[in-house]
Amino acid sequence: MWEKIDKLTLGASYHLERTKIILSNIANADTPGYRPKELVFKEELEKSMPLKKSDPRHIDVETAQKSFKEIELDNIRGYDDNRVDIQEELAKLAESSIMYKALGENLKKEFSKLKLVISGR
Repeated sequence: MWEKIDKLTLGASYHLERTKIILSNIANADTPGYRPKELVFKEELEKSMPLKKSDPRHIDVETAQKSFKEIELDNIRGYDDNRVDIQEELAKLAESSIMYKALGENLKKEFSKLKLVISGR
C-alpha cells in the first residue's frame, strides 16, 4: 500500500512542478529572447540509476524524487527571438492539470482505504 502511495505522490509532485514551469513559460510569452523550459523525468531517472534492472517494473522512489530536471527548449523561434508557442504551452498545462487531479483523486482513495483499515470497519 505504501509503495502505491509513494508512486502516486511522486507523480503528483512531478506534475505540480511541471505546471509551475509551464505557467512561467506562458507568463514570459512576450519576453524577447525567452527560451521555454520543460521538466524532464524519464531521461534523468535512467541516468541516475546505475543499477541494472532485472525487471522493467523496478523503480527506486528515493532516486526518482531527485530526477526532475528543468531544461530549455530550443525548437521554436518567434519574431523577437522568443521561443514560446502559447498554444503548445496551454495544451501541456491542460494535460498536466488533468494528470495532477487524477493522481490526487487516487491518493484520496488510498488514504480512505488506509483510514478504513485503521478504524477496523
